[in-house]
Formats: sequence, C-alpha cells, structure tokens
Amino acid sequence: MDSRLELVAGYKEGKSFVKDLYVSLPFRVVSVGQRKNDNKLYQMVMSSSPGILDGDRYHLEISLEKGASLQLQSQSYQRLFNMEDKATQLLKVSLDDDTSFAYVPHPIVPHERSNFKSEAQVHIGKNSQIIISEIITCGRKHYGEVFKLKRFQNLVEIYHENKLVIKDNVLIQPDLIPVNGIGNLEQFTHQGTLIFYTTRDNINQEALIESILNADEAKNTDMEIGISAMENNGFIIRTLGHGGEVMYNFFLYVQEKLWALEQNNDSRQ
Repeated sequence: MDSRLELVAGYKEGKSFVKDLYVSLPFRVVSVGQRKNDNKLYQMVMSSSPGILDGDRYHLEISLEKGASLQLQSQSYQRLFNMEDKATQLLKVSLDDDTSFAYVPHPIVPHERSNFKSEAQVHIGKNSQIIISEIITCGRKHYGEVFKLKRFQNLVEIYHENKLVIKDNVLIQPDLIPVNGIGNLEQFTHQGTLIFYTTRDNINQEALIESILNADEAKNTDMEIGISAMENNGFIIRTLGHGGEVMYNFFLYVQEKLWALEQNNDSRQ
C-alpha cells in the first residue's frame, strides 16, 4: 500500500497552527497537548493498521514555515510484520528559519523475517533546531523472536544551506553482521539513537550534555548511554539496554529538556 501524510505547520500572531494537512489510509493526525499554553503545535500520528506490512510504502512530508514549532508524536509501538519482500518509509522534513521540530516515536518491534528501510531527509534553516530519534527492539522476545528479522535500516541525513551536516546509518542484518558481536549490540537487545542539531548560537553544548548525563533519568542500571558532541551545536545520544520503555521514557525526558530551549529563543517575536 502506498500511504501519504503531508503536514504544513504555519505561524501567525505568535502561534503555530496546522496550515495544511493531507493523509491517506491508514494515517490519521490528531491534535494533542491541549493543556499546554506555549502556543506551539502538538500533533499525533495515528494508524488504522496494526503495523507495517509487506509492500507498504510510507511517504511523510513535514514542512514548518518561518517561526513555527511542531512536536510530532506517535500512537504506539510500531510493529514490522513478516515479509516476503520489504517495506519502506521516507520522511522529508523542511524547516524554515526560526523553527523547532521534534519527533520521538515509540520503539519499533520487528517480527520474524521483516525487512524494513526507513529514510529521513531533513533540511534545516537558520536559528532552528531538530530533535529526532528511533528505538529498535530485538522483536517479540517472549515468542522467541530475538533478532529473527531479515533486515532493518534507518538512515538520517540533515542538511543546512544545502550541505550535508549529519549522516547517521543504523543497519541490523543478522545474516550479514553478527548482532551479538564485539562492537555491535553484544549482550544487549535494544538500541536507541537520538539526534539533536541546532543552527542557533546561544546553546551551551557542553553544559547541556553534562546535565543530561547527570540527570536521574539517565541513571537507570538497565541502560547504557553515550553522547557524542558535534563540531557545531548538536549531539547524538546512543543507548543500549534490554527494554524499550526505559529508553523511550529517557528520550521523552531529553526531548522536553531540549524543547524548553526553544522557549528561551525570543528573537522571532
């Protein structure tokens, strides 16, 4: 099934709003965060499908106009079902100047013989920031499906002023790369990646990383955390563990911490 989701976030009189929205089955988009009074936009992507099926091709396009802030949320864990061939997802994100975008979805659960490739292409403007993550689990552990998938790939590319500034490629293919090998997942069953990149110049990157590592949410014994700082303002968080919920809650904490930075950026007002 070819499925599309197109969302344009606009900005007017100090508020972000849905300027344009188009979805096809199985997608649905609903507003959330009604209790927040920060005038930012909070949307949840829902699906009438139990998961991603063989032959599915998802196309998502997200655009933020100058000044807009959008936090996109997922409905639940994303299941990748048994496949004869493969399924794909392409996410395109276009951020104008003075924008902020966050997408921290629930973990992905690959069933036996699933084959899935996800690509995210992001173009970011000046004085803007993006938070994007993914968590891959070993599969249905209680059904004995520990890394029984055929292939999983998540490729993220972020461009600024038409230059590639970040390229992150996560590939899990058990028949080619031993999942439990040294330098790979070793004894762990879950892996998470969160990318934060900003084109603002008022971020204290070192202090921000230190505060995340010292937070109570990061001191869970069921999870290992590493943070790699970029040359410019940004960093990548890698997590390894044995449970998706622990990682997801930690990423939500990091998201809210980074999201709060946007509130201090008043240059567009």
